[in-house]
Amino acid sequence: MKKIFLVVLLSVTTLFAQQFKFAWLTDIHIGYPTASEDLNQSVQDINSFDDIDFTIVSGDITATGTLEELTTAKSILDQLKKPYYIIPGNHDTKWSESACTDFIKLWGNDRFNFEFNKIYFVGLHQGPRMRMADGYFAPEDLRWFDSLFKTKNDSAKPLIFITHYPLDESIANWYEMTRRLKTLNTKVVLFGHGHANKIYNLEGIPGVMGRSNLRAKELNGGYNIVEIRNDSAFFYNKNNSNNEYNKWYSLSLSENFQFEDSKLPDYSINDTYPFVTIKWQFNTGYTIGSAAAIDDKNIFVGDASGKFYSLNIVDGSVQWTFNTNNAVYSSSEVASDYVVFGSADSSIYCLNKSNGKLIWKFKTNAAVLGSPLIQENIVYIGGSDKIFRAIDLPGGKIIWTFSGLNGFVESRPVISDDKIIFGAWDEHLYCLDKTSGDLIWKWKGDREGIFYSPAACTPVISNGIVFIVAPDRQMTAIETGTGKQLWRTGKYQVRETIGISENAEKIFIRTMNDTILALPASGDLKQPIWITNCGFGYDISSAQIVEKNGVIFYPTKNGVIYSLDSSNGKILWKHKITNGFVNTLTAIDKDQIIVTDFDGNITCLVVEK
Repeated sequence: MKKIFLVVLLSVTTLFAQQFKFAWLTDIHIGYPTASEDLNQSVQDINSFDDIDFTIVSGDITATGTLEELTTAKSILDQLKKPYYIIPGNHDTKWSESACTDFIKLWGNDRFNFEFNKIYFVGLHQGPRMRMADGYFAPEDLRWFDSLFKTKNDSAKPLIFITHYPLDESIANWYEMTRRLKTLNTKVVLFGHGHANKIYNLEGIPGVMGRSNLRAKELNGGYNIVEIRNDSAFFYNKNNSNNEYNKWYSLSLSENFQFEDSKLPDYSINDTYPFVTIKWQFNTGYTIGSAAAIDDKNIFVGDASGKFYSLNIVDGSVQWTFNTNNAVYSSSEVASDYVVFGSADSSIYCLNKSNGKLIWKFKTNAAVLGSPLIQENIVYIGGSDKIFRAIDLPGGKIIWTFSGLNGFVESRPVISDDKIIFGAWDEHLYCLDKTSGDLIWKWKGDREGIFYSPAACTPVISNGIVFIVAPDRQMTAIETGTGKQLWRTGKYQVRETIGISENAEKIFIRTMNDTILALPASGDLKQPIWITNCGFGYDISSAQIVEKNGVIFYPTKNGVIYSLDSSNGKILWKHKITNGFVNTLTAIDKDQIIVTDFDGNITCLVVEK
């Protein structure tokens, strides 16, 4: 009996092996005023401890994900004497000029897994990649996570999971991860995002939010030290200004947790409108962050694997595919026999729309995330190399370039007479001469900072006036000929989502809380034609509003598609297709639309009456 007891005792005491410590950095935000100094201090502080075995870095490494900011962060983190493991956060992915590829180029990956003293550490982020929305675990990343646990032995390892957002409804598909973690030997989930040390209960899984590395209102920044000792984890707040670190939380690693059921998304709204159905659906297996382009017979769209698809518009069957060398977030444009789009591999592609054969490829100096506009056999498109181009459609030759940008372009431009207008992530809206590329005017809002740039919104134009809604919650009307600001209002709390009627008489906007409204397309700010409380709650989606045959369509950040009568704002139907981000819809007609989403689905949704 004594021998049996000894064996059991040894197995328990060696489960977590001997004591070890790691440092935990999060929300570094290189690009903010004190961020570089704060990180330098933390790195030197961590290096002063001989008993810290490695460092975990759980996201928001930068302010905006630029190569300059990422390179600065890496140069400082590489001074750590012991290994470090890193994932990005939403600041590194949403505003990424490289479509999140620079992070991978610098660090080799944007996820990690390793075993230390019999504990398995897995780090995985949830974007959102390139689009303003809730966090979202990409289908390709979930497949990677599943690949780590192929055997019972893999699943039995004590697991510490590291991510950036808390595993709750701030991630649109949080339940995909909590469901997985409940089947594993998960001990704790570590995350940042909230900039404060805080304890969470994640459906019965212990969760710990870590403080930001930034000093905020203190004299110095800091980080956490985590000590694993026997069967417990101890969390210490470490300020860079002194040699002390104070325990603020401890957690048993041997406890059996009582898991709670996930509160799954509610799709019952679909029962209210049973006449809205899925005609067909095709899944690419990878994140789709672009809208579909269509002609009479075909659908064209790319995904995050770099593959570009042509589907049959009738049944969704794949007609051909074309592989680029990196993610496609550019929505394509079809004209005549051509389909054109950009790729994060830094190229603009022109394919034969019938067979997918390459007609020409134009190599730029950085990712191409902007969507093209084609008019009179000329392609107009902006890139992350801060250049806007006009390219001959048949031959792929440059007609002119405009290099006066200080940020990347991600939206589609619009044309008014002899002018082409677009926004960039440098605070400005630009108006160029479409023939020469010369700057006619540029406009900037009254709030400083690139986060307020009119860059994700596709401008709309009517009667010589361009209308935009930017992240500054303001709607603005600008005279296209002169760049003169005609009016500007914060009354409706708008953000990036706008649309225009097919007759160009009405502007449609979505507020950040519940409502969609229509305004006259006027040089004077007039009263709304109608306001509809749709009841979708807080919404920050950057999808645009589309009208077709008197009906408007808008998808919320959590996948509910709204259809309204554009004349009076009456809700015609609602349909929930996912719980994550849906791109700007493509309407075939008022009763048939093509939907693309972060799940990797291309869906034909029809109204059967």
